[in-house]
Amino acid sequence: MSTIIMADGQEADKNIEMWKFKKLINDLEAARGNGTSMISLIMPPRDQISRVTKLLGDEFSTASNIKSRVNKQSVLGAIKSAQQRLKLYNKVPPNGLVLYTGTIVTEDGKEKKVTIDFEPFRPINTSLYLCDNKFHTEVLNELLESDEKFGFIVMEGKGTLIGTLSGNTREILHKKRHNYVRKAAELATQFFINASTSQPNVSGLILAGSADLKTELSQSAMFDPRLQAKILKVVDVSYGGETGFNQAIELSSDILSNVKFIQEKRLIGKYFEEISLDTGKYVVGVDDTLKALEMGAVKILIVWENLDINRYVLKNSTTSEIIIKHLNKEQEADQSNFRAPVGSAELEVQENMPLLEWFATEYKKFGCTLEIVTNKSQEGSQFCRGFGGIGGILRYQLDIRSFDEFSDDGEVYDDSEDDGELCDDSELESINSFPMLTQENGAKRTAPVQEIEETPKEIN
Repeated sequence: MSTIIMADGQEADKNIEMWKFKKLINDLEAARGNGTSMISLIMPPRDQISRVTKLLGDEFSTASNIKSRVNKQSVLGAIKSAQQRLKLYNKVPPNGLVLYTGTIVTEDGKEKKVTIDFEPFRPINTSLYLCDNKFHTEVLNELLESDEKFGFIVMEGKGTLIGTLSGNTREILHKKRHNYVRKAAELATQFFINASTSQPNVSGLILAGSADLKTELSQSAMFDPRLQAKILKVVDVSYGGETGFNQAIELSSDILSNVKFIQEKRLIGKYFEEISLDTGKYVVGVDDTLKALEMGAVKILIVWENLDINRYVLKNSTTSEIIIKHLNKEQEADQSNFRAPVGSAELEVQENMPLLEWFATEYKKFGCTLEIVTNKSQEGSQFCRGFGGIGGILRYQLDIRSFDEFSDDGEVYDDSEDDGELCDDSELESINSFPMLTQENGAKRTAPVQEIEETPKEIN
């Protein structure tokens, strides 16, 4: 019985919350307004609501003297919105309070008032009040930095590389053609000792190389004893430079098992293994993944963090039928996707949101774990480029294509003509009654849903 190396449920949920937070920051950074009508307000823990309320009152008086009538009204409106929102709080939450409010300009040139307030997931120790034509999110980006950062020193005959790994972010700090132990020790202190605190700024150090230089460094009197205490592992690599850096990360995976970069590589590696062995316990692409989700067959849903597919809920203007489509940018530009295939009735947009955002909200209803991955590793890049950035590992073997061969009345239909609609409830009931399963010997059989529902609990 195989075990998938991945974050536990609590860690996975935390990663999803981090993704939501990152997306919020991106949306805030992209917003622009006219004049200085966009307010960024950050209050650290133990700050006083009364202090900020007085600050906003003073700002309101000052803004009343703005000469431009349009800009003055926008700024006064934003300050009023901030004052009203602060009335909802008796005190500043334990992690602080972040508030953004103002009038932004939408993509189609229209003005829209927005107000966003929240308690950050980690204490925020900065006080900020700014009026500008954009929202200021620099402090929020600092919160996204992982608590654990690991330092790497890769030494070989031609030079030394110094880098860090934090979460799934790999950064090269220094790469020069020198291989002296003294110089490497000096650079290690320069990059890995915080000048203000005189303490290491990494959770641990990995020393790597193709010769004895790495061992000499670890034992050298020139190597800062504060950093010597942080050495987690010394590994042999076949190459120097970035290739050696990547190899060192791989060889340190046992030490770095909680770093998202390693978890991600292992997870996608397991997914590729299911595909290469043709186990039938995987799905690829939007359509098949959604079908497997509806059946409760997906154990781990894997989605690229920048998946560029939107979920549309459409209503036929003639029949009032609700249709769900999943469209990429190119498909969104094709107006035929917003007309009914029969009768050419207009399909009115009832809802429109990124598919990944919908997954982040709804995934628990399907009984699966959601893993949001990047394209920063070799495996992640291949998953995004070669597999469309969406797929899943299944609880049990499933021939997903068998559902494309027959319609609900048993007639064969052409899958190429599928316009992206999901089945209505009656079709789902008919299909899910007898899904096709593949047995260990390769034979196929039909099984009632009740049989399927018991199976997932037995598989890790």
